[in-house]
Amino acid sequence: MLNPHRLVVLNAVLEAGSINAAARNLTYSPATISQHMTALARETGLVLFERQGRGIVATPAARRLAEQASELLADFGRLERAIADLRDGQAERLAIACMASAAEQWMPDVVRAVRDHRPNLTVEISLNEPMDGRGRRRPDLDLRTEPADGVKLRLDGYRRHELLVEALVVVLPAAHPLAGAGAVPLRDLAGEPWVDHDIYDSPIGQIVLSACRAAGFTPRYAARLDDHRAALRLVAAGIGVTVLPRLAVAGIAGDLVTRPLAGPSLARRIVVHARHDRRHADLITLAVTHLRRIAATEPATATEPVTASKPATATEPVPPGTAAERVPRF
Repeated sequence: MLNPHRLVVLNAVLEAGSINAAARNLTYSPATISQHMTALARETGLVLFERQGRGIVATPAARRLAEQASELLADFGRLERAIADLRDGQAERLAIACMASAAEQWMPDVVRAVRDHRPNLTVEISLNEPMDGRGRRRPDLDLRTEPADGVKLRLDGYRRHELLVEALVVVLPAAHPLAGAGAVPLRDLAGEPWVDHDIYDSPIGQIVLSACRAAGFTPRYAARLDDHRAALRLVAAGIGVTVLPRLAVAGIAGDLVTRPLAGPSLARRIVVHARHDRRHADLITLAVTHLRRIAATEPATATEPVTASKPATATEPVPPGTAAERVPRF
């Protein structure tokens, strides 16, 4: 059986570039590092290093082994942290998946609220990108975006709560000719270069693209990327315009302006799916209650106000790990 620690030492040698440098980084002796590498070569039956001049170089097999071991070592790291938490009596965790804008704007208050209730709680927040089939834990709370006028989806094993219907706005450089407009007809952006902040066909991208096509054009992209904050910097540099939810443009720099859109207006619905789990029921309920309170302070569109008690309708079950689980990063 492989010794995980020797895989860690192998990574250290490859990163440092030599046994002596790895020994300094790990505060080991070079002889100890060499012994670990000899034992690992014996365990795997692989030639890991070859002589070159006065030194040694890693073989392709060594680099491939380190690459394949990276996920395993990450899992061991998580296991070690879990064991440490169990020893310290701090094993309880709450996992939240959400878009980047909610992580930035809403999560600080949510984390504070649940930790005030359970001081030893660890809250794990991740961007809810598509599941990759590695069996990672499903979150206790899953915040998602839907088209405001689209089908309302429901996740198996979760209770759905609608939080907010939020307008999308156009983001322009402050010196742009449309920056002084009260509202910008979407059709007026047909001739503009666009900065696409969503290259993975998420619900936000679909909302924007469908509205543009309804207005009679397809955006002409000057740049495409998958980070809305980076996209905003490109807009500020005069590369193009972009369309984002209001939550994603909170606190933007003074060299940018946002304007409401008209003809058609664009909006997204933000929902949270709360996992059915009796062990964490109090924490999940508290987090949902706090999210509703926060969402109630955000400006909603006039087309479809959402209240905490509004029932979900026209729902459609979505099995985990499907394409329908593709969600925006913002």
